[in-house]
Amino acid sequence: MFPKPKAALSPNTYAYESEPLVKATGFREYDARWLLEKEINLMGIQALGMGLGTLIRELGQKPEIVTAHDFRSYSASVKYALVSGLLAAGCKVHDIGLAMTPMAYFAQFELDVPCVAMVTASHNDNGWTGVKMGANRPLTFGPDEMTRLKEIVLGAAFDLRGGGSYHFVENFPDRYIADLTRRPKLKRRLKVICACGNGTAGAFAPRVLEAIGCEVVPLDCELDHSFPKYNPNPEDMEMLHAIRDAVLAHKADVGLGFDGDGDRCGVVDNTGDEIFADKVGVMLARDMSSLHPGATFVVDVKSTGLYATDPVLQKNGVKADYWKTGHSYMKRRTHELGALAGFEKSGHYFFNAPFGRGYDDGLVSALAICDMMDRNPEKTMSDLKNCLPKTWGSPTMAPHCDDEKKYGIVTEVVKYFEAAKARGDTVIGEPIRDLVTVNGVRVTVADGTWGLVRASSNKPELVVVVESPVSEARMREMFKAVDAVLRTHPEVGAYNQTI
Repeated sequence: MFPKPKAALSPNTYAYESEPLVKATGFREYDARWLLEKEINLMGIQALGMGLGTLIRELGQKPEIVTAHDFRSYSASVKYALVSGLLAAGCKVHDIGLAMTPMAYFAQFELDVPCVAMVTASHNDNGWTGVKMGANRPLTFGPDEMTRLKEIVLGAAFDLRGGGSYHFVENFPDRYIADLTRRPKLKRRLKVICACGNGTAGAFAPRVLEAIGCEVVPLDCELDHSFPKYNPNPEDMEMLHAIRDAVLAHKADVGLGFDGDGDRCGVVDNTGDEIFADKVGVMLARDMSSLHPGATFVVDVKSTGLYATDPVLQKNGVKADYWKTGHSYMKRRTHELGALAGFEKSGHYFFNAPFGRGYDDGLVSALAICDMMDRNPEKTMSDLKNCLPKTWGSPTMAPHCDDEKKYGIVTEVVKYFEAAKARGDTVIGEPIRDLVTVNGVRVTVADGTWGLVRASSNKPELVVVVESPVSEARMREMFKAVDAVLRTHPEVGAYNQTI
């Protein structure tokens, strides 16, 4: 027997040390995240491992799993608590140690193991922990699997048959790096700022870029789980500005920034301009579709409208499929459609063959960017960016909203815009041309200006993005219109950043 998890326990008590703490809201749409000690304790993590092992058998999958952990002061402890639960559920555990998330995905292929459990809080602040899970490579869990896992764990409905085993895989990073660099070197000598924000990627990214022929200037590549400069998040303007300063100081060709667990890559061009990841995706789609005409690309609803309107992509016969934000949703959709790649505004990119294996890997993205520049030796990164039609877009803005309330708020916002469209109302002076509601609501008016509201899948926040192909002023008008709707809900708090 194992006790049912509690939704709340007080630290420094007998109960806290003797019962599992698991807050239900930690089971997100496609992975799991909690504030360690406040929302989950190590016994709760053990329960998660038991639940995951139980679910793997329920899904009819071989009970064999890769585990790894990111570079945080507590991640190894969390992983070993998870492993203890997996062993109790009879799983064979292959532990690759300290790793980036894509290294764990790669290990599923390299070690021929069907399942994965990567302990990481990704780009969340210190204090957060979490697990990215999958049982069908290269896919990760979606809402159905996460809902069932939640039921098993919170109900303590475990199949604890025992008989598990543990194997530590020595020197696994060398196998991952060899796989990425077993390729021709670049013809063009690129000077690259490699920025890691003192996160996990710092142990691996410089080696990979140097091996393909780049001149690497490391920026905050020393591992330091206190993240003394800023959180390693290439969507965060603080990190992007640091990369910008380094690019200008070293006269680099490009700046590449990796997030805390290495599955995303941010880009700064040679002039110091931070290029949002959706625009980088359009540049890559242009390059890749010139090699593979008629390709399909999946893009998330936060991304620029250029995937559907760019004349080069249209000339190359590209088909764009706008889909739900979230690495698991995007990965699954890219796989289902057999798309050449999937691009998410946050920087998660999913490359299928011949470019990748279908999972998100910041270093595979970095290699694709370097290859694009190598195929265009007469152009700088800035030149490639400036070839795109001009649009004015916002960063990803995130007003606070409690996990328990955010989905209800978004439902109300969707209803508001659906009713406005049905009535023929205008937004920023124009009729609504299109509503996309696969993930929150993306409202586009007649001149192509659009705004998005959705619920964050991994933080107590909403997500707001706006873009206009007309002018910065139109973009700002759309933000004011969307924000005015949100302000009718007092549960919506302040933004993390704004325009």
